[in-house]
Order: sequence, then C-alpha cells, then structure tokens
Amino acid sequence: MTTPDDIRTYVINLPRRRDRREWMERSVPPELRAAYTSDWHGPFDGHDLTIADLDLAGYKLFPWQINSSNPWWSRPLKYGEIACTLAHLACWRDARSGAEPFVLILEDDAILPADFLNQLLTTLGRLAALENFDLLYLGRVPLEADQPTSIPGLVVPGYSHCTFGYLLTRKSLDVLLDADLEHAIVPVDEFLPALYIEHPRTDLRARFPGRFNAVACEPPLVRQRSKNEAGSDTEDSAFVER
Repeated sequence: MTTPDDIRTYVINLPRRRDRREWMERSVPPELRAAYTSDWHGPFDGHDLTIADLDLAGYKLFPWQINSSNPWWSRPLKYGEIACTLAHLACWRDARSGAEPFVLILEDDAILPADFLNQLLTTLGRLAALENFDLLYLGRVPLEADQPTSIPGLVVPGYSHCTFGYLLTRKSLDVLLDADLEHAIVPVDEFLPALYIEHPRTDLRARFPGRFNAVACEPPLVRQRSKNEAGSDTEDSAFVER
C-alpha cells in the first residue's frame, strides 16, 4: 500500500510570488512535506533570465520557431517558458537523489481538492493493476482524444498541454534526464507529451522519441487557477531575441 512517505513532492514557485507560495502551503497536505523551488538558487524566473545566463550555464535552446498555423509554434520561445522548463528539470534532478517510488510535481497555481491526499493514494492503488506506467497526469488540457483504460477514472492521454499537476515513477526519472533536455530546451508541456505520443511536430518527435507509458485522471484530480485570478509567470515574460 502506498503511503505519503512513498511520494517525494515539489512545488514550482518563484521567490517573488509569495502569494502563490502561501496558497500552496495552505493546499498541499503537510504529510507530503513539499520542497519549493523558491528556496533554491536557479534560473527559474523568466523576468530575470537572459541569453547570457543560459550561455554561461551551458544551456541550449531547441530551434523552436517554425512556419506553422499553430500560434505557439510560429513564434519564439518566451523566457518564462524556458525558466519553467528549467525549474521542472531541477526537480527531476533533485528527485533522482532520493529513494521514493513516486515523485509529485505541482505548480503554484494548482487547485487541490480538500481530500487530495486520499484521492491520490486511492488512484495509486488502482494503478497497481497496470503492468507499467511512467507518468500520471493529475490535471491537464487535452488537445487530442484520449483512449479508455480498464481502470475507472483513468484514461490513456492523447496530446495534452499543461504541467500544473503530475506524478512520475522513479524509473521515469532516468528517461527524463537522459533526454538531455538542457541542450534542447522546449516548453515542458510539449516535452512530456513528446515522450508518450507521436508528437505532431516531426522535429520534436525526432529529438525526443516516445518512451513513456502515460495515464491521466479523468475527471482531473487537480485543476488550475484562472490566469485572471493568479496571473501567468510563464506567459508574462519577453520573447527570446538573439
């Protein structure tokens, strides 16, 4: 049986967003003992990040902008998208030093139900019926059709965006870190689906071949605060210009 001690928990948060930290400190069950990226030193804030910072740290950007009818692909990356990816990457790296079988990642605009921990543990108990899974979306924005599973409340996700709430298995950390994302940085919500579907962009599909088995809570266990209420540190940042 899975217990809170089996889950290593992280919250993506910026030092200047104390309001969001307080929101999450009220929301995350204390049994999960969450670590906050606002307590770490890193290039996690798109307001402060520069190309010089990335070059100095040895990070490289994927050639993101292409001719496309998709507005997210036909424009440059934003510094906030890069910083968000680096914050998630820092959590994965830190988690690999632990021993817990599961890693929970929450962004600081996540909405957790009052009985979140109980629902999460119950879902993990149901997942024991699956032979293998790497990624569990607790919440997301579906872009393509899902497929059913034999487990109530769980689906095989199609192409999906958003990373405000997801859970990883320990073995998946090696796949994530071996992908060398720091030398081909893309938005994290495009990177994760590239690992479990044939990504609609052929260049991403070639760079990050699918090796994940993903499942998703449906209906979602975790939801996201509206941008009108909480803002968006990712979108409220400048485009990268070289």
